[in-house]
Amino acid sequence: MAELKALVVRDVPVYQAKLLREADRTAVCEQLVYTLSDGPGIVIIRGAFAAETVHRATEEFAAIIAEQHATGAAQGDHFARPGANDRIWNALEKLAVRAPEVFVDYYANDILALVSEAWLGPGYQVTSQVNVVKPGGAGQVGHRDYHLGFLAPERIERFPEHVHRLSPVLTLQGAVAHSDMPVESGPTCYLPGSQRYLPGYLATELPEFREYFDERHVQLPLELGDAVFFNPAVIHGAGANRTANVQRMANLLQVSSPFGRAMETVHRERMCNAIYPALVARSATDPGGAGHALTAAAEGYPFPTDLDADPPVDGLAPPSQADLVRQALEESWPEGRLRDQLAEQARRRGGGR
Repeated sequence: MAELKALVVRDVPVYQAKLLREADRTAVCEQLVYTLSDGPGIVIIRGAFAAETVHRATEEFAAIIAEQHATGAAQGDHFARPGANDRIWNALEKLAVRAPEVFVDYYANDILALVSEAWLGPGYQVTSQVNVVKPGGAGQVGHRDYHLGFLAPERIERFPEHVHRLSPVLTLQGAVAHSDMPVESGPTCYLPGSQRYLPGYLATELPEFREYFDERHVQLPLELGDAVFFNPAVIHGAGANRTANVQRMANLLQVSSPFGRAMETVHRERMCNAIYPALVARSATDPGGAGHALTAAAEGYPFPTDLDADPPVDGLAPPSQADLVRQALEESWPEGRLRDQLAEQARRRGGGR
């Protein structure tokens, strides 16, 4: 069993993906949880995604962006005027429907599954947005993320202290580098340990705190295929792209607890139907990877539902959408049967999303 060691760069632990794969899983999860909760709140994993896998997904994302440009649509951004950068909202579903094999290959990733389950437990929900920051693209002010971080200060103040403590454990923030990101291209700036500062959701609005962030943040380069994961309460902000020719591209991941609400509406029934043939093929050679991809695509939590139409049968909860697809894989259902069963399950549950 490999010894679990990280290179610490400016207070941020940097792991090689190969090491995490070889180390004891329980020890890895415990160390990740400590890092994200009581440590710096950030972890970088070098080589988390294979370069070829990233390149194939990048080609599909580039085609989606080109189609958006062709329609004349200017995709809004969290921190830039529409059209200044390129953004793909709900890139998760768009990739699944457009290129199912590429989706399954990408989200079969064991590192994403490892960190997500370590922080959130099973049944987590993946959403993603692709962001391309062009040369000259402006940076962000330091902030916290979804949930409380997306509210106005006057609303944040109305939530009791225990909710301020709860919000960070409902999501995991992450990003996969789809290009090399030297510091001058503006990779994300972080304030390590700031997730432990309870008033942080309100402090980010104060000019003196923004000045503190500008003086104390750390910013580390990434290479294509690297992944960074961080506690959403870590105060952070994208850096300015000061290069003349680097288009900084990342797949931004927001992974949600099954007990929380994801930020984006994702048509997961549509995704399950789209990727099912690719899941069948992947299961023959890599059942674990197929399982990771299924988790990224399907609804893994059985609630809320209409308990009159969809009552528990063999336990306290009815089967989830992911449970149904797993059954289809185990029993080698044809595509049509799965499509019908997913539609019937959605009808019982009172909707298809």
